[in-house]
Amino acid sequence: MFKAFIVDDEPLARDELAYLLKRSKQVEIVGEGDSIENSLSQIHGLQIDVIFLDIQLADESGLDLAEKVMDLEPRPEIVFATAYDEYALKAFDLQAIDYIMKPFDETRVLQTVEKLEKVIKGKDNGTSSSLDQGLSIGKRNDKLAVTVDERIVLIPVHEIVYIGAIEGRTVIVTDQQRYQVNDPLITFERKLHQKSIIRVHRGYLVNLDKIVEIQPWFHSTYNLIMKDGEKIPVSRTFTKDLKEHFGF
Repeated sequence: MFKAFIVDDEPLARDELAYLLKRSKQVEIVGEGDSIENSLSQIHGLQIDVIFLDIQLADESGLDLAEKVMDLEPRPEIVFATAYDEYALKAFDLQAIDYIMKPFDETRVLQTVEKLEKVIKGKDNGTSSSLDQGLSIGKRNDKLAVTVDERIVLIPVHEIVYIGAIEGRTVIVTDQQRYQVNDPLITFERKLHQKSIIRVHRGYLVNLDKIVEIQPWFHSTYNLIMKDGEKIPVSRTFTKDLKEHFGF
């Protein structure tokens, strides 16, 4: 069972989501909030695995709270639970595990719980759970197994050029192919953290071996020119790791 915190300025919406989560028998609701300030003051004093976060919070945006949560250690997972689908791309840029729509559907909520359970179990164990094995690196063949259109595709890690969160979907680009998958970017970051794949931006992981040029950009940021010609931005948050790797 994992611990959840719900942020929504509508009491009825909080109650409905809490009811559905409790029905899964996998979730303990450890707190609720109706604003950024109120929620943060509680979150700092709690051990939380996941925050279910509405986007429209009276005069505030749940996206702002999500950005603050990214600085916490350990960082709880984020699931956006909202009536507005136009924020999906931004949500995945913020490394959200899932994005569920109001009015809540119990089957859809349970799917999110299943996804969270496997991600959190993998974090706790420090290894891949049974589901994560479908996204993990094979110990013998150094391949990443991903589900694409109900097929399991084995992608050699050394062929990956970059992985990006693009228009609400995760895209894996290799030397030969381009795959769209449903799993969030952070899932791949965890599975590939011991390889040559690193995060350079909230929306991108890149293969260091596929970078052909590093171009300085504004405000101490960079653009990476990849082997396929794609230009990938590097945010200031991740420039230190890049510089340390290449020694510049």
